[in-house]
Amino acid sequence: MERIEKTILKDMSLDDVASKPSAARNPVDHWPQAVLLERAAYLRKLAQHGDGSASQTLKEYPRHIAILSYRRRSGEAEVHERFADLFCVLAGTATLITGGAVEGARSVGPGEARGQSIAGGTTQRLRAGEFAHVPAGTPHQMLLTGDETIAYLVMKVQEVS
Repeated sequence: MERIEKTILKDMSLDDVASKPSAARNPVDHWPQAVLLERAAYLRKLAQHGDGSASQTLKEYPRHIAILSYRRRSGEAEVHERFADLFCVLAGTATLITGGAVEGARSVGPGEARGQSIAGGTTQRLRAGEFAHVPAGTPHQMLLTGDETIAYLVMKVQEVS
């Protein structure tokens, strides 16, 4: 899988499509929708050859991370102690469950837990063009049914206490 991912993603890096500065570097990162959707198409191929989901870190910043994701299957339930997730749906639909408790929770790293599902959460539909903010410490899970797929940008933002 890693070899397939490297082969597909090496075709075009995000730096290749960004304009090259001629003088001082602009501190603003900009990824047009067309570029994000094209990258999501590559992630769709990876997901088809893998476990049904794929993601690519666009850029890591001091207190947040920009990630592009594609799913054709439901994700695990998760909770992040210090990071909020901000989801911006580019294409497709899914159901987001938030709150409640993660069932079968296991630690996957410092301040990070995952599990099979969420008990007692609240559901809401996510559609293209919509945005959702999940605060740090809030269990959440993205569910897909049938032929649903979703491509989204997630900003993982460290919340300062």
